[in-house]
Amino acid sequence: MNVLLDSCISGTLRAPLEKAGHHVEWIGDWPSDPGDDQILTYAHNARLILVTLDKDFGALAIRDGKPHAGIIRLVNLSLRDQISACQQVLQRYGSELANGALITVEQNRLRIRRPE
Repeated sequence: MNVLLDSCISGTLRAPLEKAGHHVEWIGDWPSDPGDDQILTYAHNARLILVTLDKDFGALAIRDGKPHAGIIRLVNLSLRDQISACQQVLQRYGSELANGALITVEQNRLRIRRPE
């Protein structure tokens, strides 16, 4: 899968995801953070699944109807749990994400919002 890690996500997530066979970009490598709207547009145009801690992307996608290529939102997870959650979600729900799902992962809970 092709993944874009938001700037609020540690860049250390990149290596384990790449080792699992994913193409990973990290906004922390960009010269500056262009803001949520432009990040979501970039991810959509490049067909990258966005991984974030930020709930604002869900609002842009759901409330504002902004197109996206799938969003994984991680909530209150340690770095170790973020790595594990990303790997599991990408493996298990890749087709849903590719179809525009928004997946929220918490410690003992996973919610999938599929496009209407």
